[in-house]
Amino acid sequence: MTSSEQFAGTTDVRQQHRFDETALRHWFAAQVDPGANAGFRISQFKGGQSNPTFLLETPNRRYVLRRKPPGVLLPSAHAVEREFRVMRALAGTPVPVPRVHALCEDPGVIGSAFYVMDHLDGRIFWDPKLPAQSPAERTAICDEMNRVQAALHDVDVGAVGLGDYGRPGSYIERQVARWSKQYRASETERIDAMEALIDWLPGHLPPEHAARIVHGDFRLDNLVFAHDAPRVIAVLDWELSTLGDPIADFAYHCMAWQLPPPFRGLGDLDTQQLAARGLPSEAAYVARYCERRGLQPVEPQNWRFYTAFNLFRAAAIAQGIMGRALAGNASNAHALDAGRQARQLAELGWQRAAQA
Repeated sequence: MTSSEQFAGTTDVRQQHRFDETALRHWFAAQVDPGANAGFRISQFKGGQSNPTFLLETPNRRYVLRRKPPGVLLPSAHAVEREFRVMRALAGTPVPVPRVHALCEDPGVIGSAFYVMDHLDGRIFWDPKLPAQSPAERTAICDEMNRVQAALHDVDVGAVGLGDYGRPGSYIERQVARWSKQYRASETERIDAMEALIDWLPGHLPPEHAARIVHGDFRLDNLVFAHDAPRVIAVLDWELSTLGDPIADFAYHCMAWQLPPPFRGLGDLDTQQLAARGLPSEAAYVARYCERRGLQPVEPQNWRFYTAFNLFRAAAIAQGIMGRALAGNASNAHALDAGRQARQLAELGWQRAAQA
């Protein structure tokens, strides 16, 4: 994947994402921070390929705005309203989330729905190999990621008011159908491995686990770490969250151990090389998660399904990025390059599925 420098920091608002900044300032001053009347600055974060994300600065504070992208969108995609709801519900739980301030569903303000949350000053790591950290720091960072996702999957959904946040039952079956449909909606060329996965996955569904809140995109660069400790202070990008199978969600996170270059992953390192760098093996990482949640080890054939499914899902997402790039409304300048990875991800997924 492209280097972290291409994703870090902010830039001027991109031409295709410009909106009426005066209208936003008036709304913002009324709904969030009256200080916007005295001074207001807007810039766009370089990272993020789905929902355009902006830094809002007033004389005294900094905020983040996430909006739906302009243009025709796939059904159920870019659900900023759901992001707002889940982060508000998780406030006060062991899952660290930013404080959310206001949701605007009126497209008359900036052209699409958006919400505003606090900007948190912390560290975001883009490369799972954590090249700038010491082996001890890498070990601690990985264990903290593991802890936070286990904490998310232990949240009592009823107690936080999210009992209706997703449809009950048949999560994996519905996910396979959904991402097959999303892939078809943005398909630009035939990918044989995707065709094979679309045929294989429905016939190999694992037993269903009790529904929990699933993040849907839990990975290193969607976490904000404190500057002074390997401690997660915020989990970001809840667009794909719902109620579902927590093991599928965790397996998506574990794709980092399966992806070789040019992806940002650990797939080119063997167990000894990982250990020398202070990084856990995939097996050790999965075992620690199961231990934290009091679960039995995942059956190998089920883990094979979960990994194949998540690579298929990632390929479908990449294909969607490609489709948006070709339509001219993707939120990241590098979306076209990212979209080209759909074939590679699908082939990795089919390799997993075809393992005896």
